[in-house]
Amino acid sequence: MIKKQLDESVAYLKNKGFNAPVLGIVLGTGLGKLADEIENPIEAHYNHIPFFPLATVEFHSGKLIYGTLEGKKVVVMQGRFHIYEGYDLLDVTYPIRVMHQLGIKHLFISNAAGAINLNYKKGDIMLIEDHINLQGGSPLAFKNVSLFGDRFVNMNEPYDLIMRNKIKAIAKKEGISLQTGVYASVVGPQLETKAEYRMLKIIGADAVGMSTVPEVIVANHLKLPILAVSVLTDECDPDNLQAVDITEILEIAGKTEPKMIRLFRELLKSIEA
Repeated sequence: MIKKQLDESVAYLKNKGFNAPVLGIVLGTGLGKLADEIENPIEAHYNHIPFFPLATVEFHSGKLIYGTLEGKKVVVMQGRFHIYEGYDLLDVTYPIRVMHQLGIKHLFISNAAGAINLNYKKGDIMLIEDHINLQGGSPLAFKNVSLFGDRFVNMNEPYDLIMRNKIKAIAKKEGISLQTGVYASVVGPQLETKAEYRMLKIIGADAVGMSTVPEVIVANHLKLPILAVSVLTDECDPDNLQAVDITEILEIAGKTEPKMIRLFRELLKSIEA
């Protein structure tokens, strides 16, 4: 069934002019301005794409944007999906499969996250080098998954090492501080308790959020090289825990976003068309 749905979604987008993008980009909370820099954009709202989920979070847009960035054809997800919206993991990762069918060869992902590592501060950018899946399931746990790739996917290096090294070099050249670490993905939408933050630190997380890992698992299943970054929008100190203000999170994400865009654009220059 999913294959037929994908075929219809892809046919609709190709008919609108989404032609052979080389890069897919998923933009996280408060990180949507990169889409404004796309040249000759073609937009497809999620509610018009057959079988596409709908973004229900009020501060997430809901459209795919196709166009040119740094001379390369890209398709950008402005607004993503989460388990906490009531979607299952197949829904959450459906757009990754659609972008793959359209032809992308690489995937960039961004998210807003909380800093578990207290050496990291609000406004820092963290390059994700590994992750911990605490969402209680897998987007590959369905019948006929082997039609799309190997059922038992290796996750020994889920984030592409070549692109990670490139973006580290770019950050150094551009004078942008770039942290590195492990991202833990939880279900949400409630934020964590003090005890949960302590647990996350003990198990090795540097940051925590409610997205990204399902998309990364599916991208690995499809053999797509991935680069992912977190913009750290709050500090999760269990000994001095303050209530999180979503307005402040969006403000911090917005202030940090220009640096993330510079990193993504410079990295895109090195991607083969």
